[in-house]
Amino acid sequence: MNQSADAPSVQPPAGPFHARVSALLPELIAIRRDLHMHPELGRQEVRTTALLVERLERAGLTARVLPGGTGLICDILPEGAPADAPLLAFRADIDALPIDDAKPEAVPYRSTVPGRAHACGHDVHTAVVLGLALLLAEERAAGRLGRAVRLVFQPAEEVMPGGALDVIAAGGMERVERIFAVHCDPKVETGRIGLKVGAITSACDKLDIALDGPGGHTARPHLTTDLVMAIAKLAAELPNALGRRMDPRWGVSLVWGRIAGGSAANVIPQSAELEGTVRSLELDGWREAPGAIEELVGQIAETYRAKWVVDYHRGVPPVVNEAVSTRMLGDAMERGFGPGRIEGTEQSLGGEDFSWYLEHAPGALARLGVRHPDESGSRDLHQGTFDADENAIAVGVELFAALALE
Repeated sequence: MNQSADAPSVQPPAGPFHARVSALLPELIAIRRDLHMHPELGRQEVRTTALLVERLERAGLTARVLPGGTGLICDILPEGAPADAPLLAFRADIDALPIDDAKPEAVPYRSTVPGRAHACGHDVHTAVVLGLALLLAEERAAGRLGRAVRLVFQPAEEVMPGGALDVIAAGGMERVERIFAVHCDPKVETGRIGLKVGAITSACDKLDIALDGPGGHTARPHLTTDLVMAIAKLAAELPNALGRRMDPRWGVSLVWGRIAGGSAANVIPQSAELEGTVRSLELDGWREAPGAIEELVGQIAETYRAKWVVDYHRGVPPVVNEAVSTRMLGDAMERGFGPGRIEGTEQSLGGEDFSWYLEHAPGALARLGVRHPDESGSRDLHQGTFDADENAIAVGVELFAALALE
């Protein structure tokens, strides 16, 4: 059950931005639903980008589309501010997932594109930052904007190693002093946010291992390279060996998703493959895992005289929330919504490419509650049934406005 602005779930105090955000909310919900109906995958967000550019320009703002043609950056500077003024940045991700929308057909804004759905809430994130843009445009026109702000509408968050690197390559973190983002959390009630100092997500990388050998008859394994045995040993022993090489406090985990080799019962194959993911709770583990894996693969594979190639695909480091930035989010939430609206949150084992920005400037990511108080249970992220209480958009806009304007 989705809840719209006609069924409010949040009753905040009458803060300085509440009336203006409430006036913007119907349009922001309409834009969110438009994006939800027309989801686009990473680096294919052409329609989404065009929609955002048009609305920003109509508000008197200037949007700079990234060189790849999707995603954009919008700087909003106070009147008379120098062009090199330091920036406070806010990021939204705009891409969807390659899964079917499983909501009932009666939901009017369900995806119209087979195999594509905004099942991670990126349409909500986009509406939040767009709402902030419209509010800041009003503030600038009234001469009340006190500091320079950068809004980042990022493509390809769901693609390893993530569209954050596209933004950074285009100069998106130049002059940025601090950066913030929210991510929908269906476990948290609308009107609340989840905060955590330190790592709030995990590192996630992809690992491919290929073995090669001459192959041969299973009757004479001593005359060839038994790649099936070698790949099986790697699959069984490498995760345990890695666990003994890494500090257990780093929480490094290697899990296989695919193993392949051979096509006949009596033929030792000439190649075999393993694919899996490497996750780490801490930055140190993320940094050290590739070298340790390379060394251990060599030791195990060479026992069977197998030639080996490790293809380690960097995904994302963990999002490590800086303490000051996290406190700023908490203070802004309490200013806008009063006490009792913040809850602790656990570190997720999922990856989030907001982490790349934190390699360049301090910042923090908050978990934005999107579960309506009347809804029992929750629909998890990355599922076709996922939906959000759209009143959460107003919460996100007011939260970011308090950071940008107070």
